[in-house]
Amino acid sequence: MQAQERSYKSQKVVERMAKKVNRQIALSLAACVHCGNCTDSCHYVLANPGDPTYAPAYKADRIRRIFKRHFDWTGSVLPWWVKAGSVFTDAELEELKDVAFGKCTNCRRCSLNCPMGVDFAVVNRMARGLLVSVGVMPTGVAVVSKDQWEIGNQMGVLKEDYIETIEWMSDELVEALGEPGAAIPIDKPGCDIMYTINPREAKYDPRTISDAARIFHAAGESWTMPSEGWDMTNFGLFSGDDELGGAVARRVFEKAIELGARRVVMSECGHGYRSTRCEGQNWAGMDVPFEMESSVVTMLRYINEGRIKVDKTRNTTPVTYHDSCNNARSCGMFEEPREVLRHVVTDFREMYPNRAENFCCTGGGGAMSMSEYTPQRLKSAKVKADQLRATGAKVVVTSCHNCVDGLTDLIRHYKLDMKVTQLVNLVSDALVIEKRAAVPVPMIAAVLAGRRILVVDDEPDVRTFLTALLEDNGATVFAAADGDEGLALARKEKPDLITLDLSMPGMDGGKVFEAIRKDPELAQVPVCIITGKPELRKLIYERDVPPPEGYIDKPISEETLLANIHRILDITGEHKAH
Repeated sequence: MQAQERSYKSQKVVERMAKKVNRQIALSLAACVHCGNCTDSCHYVLANPGDPTYAPAYKADRIRRIFKRHFDWTGSVLPWWVKAGSVFTDAELEELKDVAFGKCTNCRRCSLNCPMGVDFAVVNRMARGLLVSVGVMPTGVAVVSKDQWEIGNQMGVLKEDYIETIEWMSDELVEALGEPGAAIPIDKPGCDIMYTINPREAKYDPRTISDAARIFHAAGESWTMPSEGWDMTNFGLFSGDDELGGAVARRVFEKAIELGARRVVMSECGHGYRSTRCEGQNWAGMDVPFEMESSVVTMLRYINEGRIKVDKTRNTTPVTYHDSCNNARSCGMFEEPREVLRHVVTDFREMYPNRAENFCCTGGGGAMSMSEYTPQRLKSAKVKADQLRATGAKVVVTSCHNCVDGLTDLIRHYKLDMKVTQLVNLVSDALVIEKRAAVPVPMIAAVLAGRRILVVDDEPDVRTFLTALLEDNGATVFAAADGDEGLALARKEKPDLITLDLSMPGMDGGKVFEAIRKDPELAQVPVCIITGKPELRKLIYERDVPPPEGYIDKPISEETLLANIHRILDITGEHKAH
């Protein structure tokens, strides 16, 4: 019998599969026993009863048959027994495209419920990548991938438009707060945080940028937004294109290194968080010298450390929370968003199932870009619509911009009386911002006249700078070069304010701070932490004592120092937490 001729694209798919099948994929392809446990886990199956083509095991078999035929010995010996097969025509590739892109959002709910550990989402992503490599993909996937390759972000936002949006948000924020210091910095080197976003924010929802900036400002954060490498989303995760994934991740990483950022914080986007923090270094083939975290974790830390104050009575509408597939199932972020919600809303209602068992918003896996599959996506969204309706909530909160669009779409389609928002919006709405009046230097000098301030820092230059500045503004200054000397001076002089470095020889700043708080004669003395090592904050905020009244990152500016001291030593004598 003459062998069937294979098309060029089909041949390339088979050849590329040989390079892409790793141990994890091979085990997932070989381990399925067709027990059916995955079937009821899939929202496509539940919304399309009686159609076996939506079952995860069936969909995996479209890919497994190729693996069996070409890479597993069973397919060579007993092809009829293991249902081994192959692809020969471009039409067969189009059919595989409809399975890989149109009938799965790669939510991994089936993977969670597989007793054999089969991760169909990983297999399906490989299949997508094989198809993309030969140009077989939905039109929307091609367009978005092209924009991210060529323009640098997946929504084709031009650099000048992005900068203009940031500046517009910055001007509005400064005007609203009446504080020039609230301006959004761009490309500021040496900051603690480089904040990256989803391009959807710059194009459709700039309020989230403004709300994040309000929170950073209220926390006194040292932060910046980059002019390049600001898109932390990565369509390579959805398309299966590892080369695209690596290129996008490198843009973010290289910009953070260029700016000397100590931490990259990602706005609320499930796939952006996963692709940048969990997958990006592998795709890019590089290690990074900075930390990475979701803004959800950042906001929770600010609340727990007392760096921002929130009033939950400002958000009284009943809310529920949607766990995004990538944040929750793939990255384990379950409790942090719920902790934030407990601080900023009065009526939180859990949806069921939740956390790792939550159903997909139906917009994941890049589905929102694939218009040809919209009808079956919205039909399958009935499972999610029923889940939302049962909560009785009026607002569904999610920490993912993809989910914002997916949920908004299905809420409109099923006519639910709900709206969608994100944690950053709720935290910003609940934020208590104490007005910081701009105080001229002569008034500050008057306030410091007669004040006794203790400066504790092991760097001679810093001690000299702080001493001279404070004395010039009327204060009496005592200086100590290490923690032991500082604590002894504090007990002897009983100062009105202590500025305290963290990293010092002998007794470090954290131990000094705790000793001050636990000393009955010093406990009420306000303390302003001044440090060049923000990573040491845990030396302060993880201690079971009240937080410091102020916190300043080095290098220190005269304006920042005097403004903070005036705030701490205000004319009413009330010492407020920073």
